[in-house]
Amino acid sequence: MRIELATVAGSPDRPNEDWAATTVPASGQGGALVLLDGVTPPRGDDGCVHSVPWFTARLGGALVELSGSRRDLTLQEILAESIRRTADAHRHLCDLSHVRTPQATVVMARWDEREIEHLVLSDSVLLFEAPDGSVRPLLDDRLDRLPPGALAGEAIADAQARNKEGGFFTAAADPSVAARAVTGRTPVARVRALAALTDGAARWTEMFREGDWADCLGVLRKEGTQGLIDRVRALEDADTERTRLRRSKTHDDATAVYAVL
Repeated sequence: MRIELATVAGSPDRPNEDWAATTVPASGQGGALVLLDGVTPPRGDDGCVHSVPWFTARLGGALVELSGSRRDLTLQEILAESIRRTADAHRHLCDLSHVRTPQATVVMARWDEREIEHLVLSDSVLLFEAPDGSVRPLLDDRLDRLPPGALAGEAIADAQARNKEGGFFTAAADPSVAARAVTGRTPVARVRALAALTDGAARWTEMFREGDWADCLGVLRKEGTQGLIDRVRALEDADTERTRLRRSKTHDDATAVYAVL
């Protein structure tokens, strides 16, 4: 087994709000990965005294701990318990009912000698590569299915779409959101490698259309996780007319995890 991870902040003036970790038991049988993309609040307005990196580190730490120690729990149950623990750590100081209370997208995968369990919540990406080289993207596409114009402004998105029926969901302070995650199980014999990407790293395929998901896995295999992020940064820097970046910041936090089973 080989696991590689790289993360690069979108700006030197802001902390990296992505968070990722992997774990492999001493026995060498199985493993797990967790990847979070923290949601940047507009103007710091989130009703919380803590930063987004504080939130992602707390939530991510709980997810990794429980993924390794509680094999009796499903990933949905682990996500719900981790959200509950994180909320309990700051509900006495912060307004957790605020629509912008610290939150994050979530990707999780956990495997043993028999199968791989996965969970995806919001717009980060999980990719499974089969032994024949075909690639299956495991996505939560609810954000992409919003009607045109629904995300024209942050206030509209918060009021009409965020963590609401008919909209999209992120891990914030409500444990019940875990039931909204995309989940499944795959025999481990059908997967030779997997990758998890925050949307900042997934721009290579999703925004710049440099290749499909199989091509993206090919970059990871040949150039590694840092190589993929470097390619994204070069594309962003070359987009001087912002033809691809009209609705978003030039550089986003970018994180990639690649595991060869």
